[in-house]
Amino acid sequence: MTKTGRSCAVVVAVQRQRFDNTELCRLSLPEDVMHLNMLKAKLHRVTVTHAELHYEGSIAIDGLLLKASGIREYEQIHAWNVNTGQRFVTYALRAQDGSGIISVNGSAARSAQAGDIIIIAAFAQVSEAELEKFQPTCVYVDSANRVKHTNRTIPTQMAAV
Repeated sequence: MTKTGRSCAVVVAVQRQRFDNTELCRLSLPEDVMHLNMLKAKLHRVTVTHAELHYEGSIAIDGLLLKASGIREYEQIHAWNVNTGQRFVTYALRAQDGSGIISVNGSAARSAQAGDIIIIAAFAQVSEAELEKFQPTCVYVDSANRVKHTNRTIPTQMAAV
């Protein structure tokens, strides 16, 4: 669609000129078309409390952690198991607020078990114009999956000495 909302075909008909595909696309695309997949939110090193193989797939996450991170119920999330190195993609479900629940459900339960440490991340498509102001929300928890603190940046990793 063009900025005026007309499709490429309408632009061609209105202009009554012939353009090659490159020129037509250059004319019809908005100036800011590049979007990058950026880290939106991260729950850092949460502890899996349940692994329920015969439950509908997802990860049930304590509602307070969802709120603190900005991850929405039913949003696609990535999970990285620190203990095993396994990675999987599923969606977030809300568990009881303050419960500390991190329940890996359905087939994903084959990728984590109670006691495993995982990192849960959500991503967002951000335009280049939005990048300057964009910052992820990183939530750090204690051993009971209670919020210890949040950051809007990730510390720079330094070289080992």
